[in-house]
Amino acid sequence: MITGIIFGTIYGLVNLFIRRKERMALLNAGADPKMFEPQRISHAPLRWGLVFIGVGFGILLGNILQAYTMMEEESSYFSLMLLFGGISLIAGHYWGIKLDREDLKKVKEEEL
Repeated sequence: MITGIIFGTIYGLVNLFIRRKERMALLNAGADPKMFEPQRISHAPLRWGLVFIGVGFGILLGNILQAYTMMEEESSYFSLMLLFGGISLIAGHYWGIKLDREDLKKVKEEEL
């Protein structure tokens, strides 16, 4: 574990310095600085947030279902956690597509 942390830190630092040198060389050669800006916004935090909300909602409904029906505890919790976690992943996918389209429209409007 400690070896992995040390290796990861050394690798990250070396990668950072090499990437910096490459960028400086490209800038000195006349490259456009805008090419280093991120092109796409990641929606991973949105998707993870939706998954955690979905799993939490599944646990809550699993508890309610287990308390008021004859369903077993394990099956009520796990089935609803997976169901709402999956629904939230699908919702996050489509929400991310919608946000990508809006970002693309904004970029096109800025170019005009």
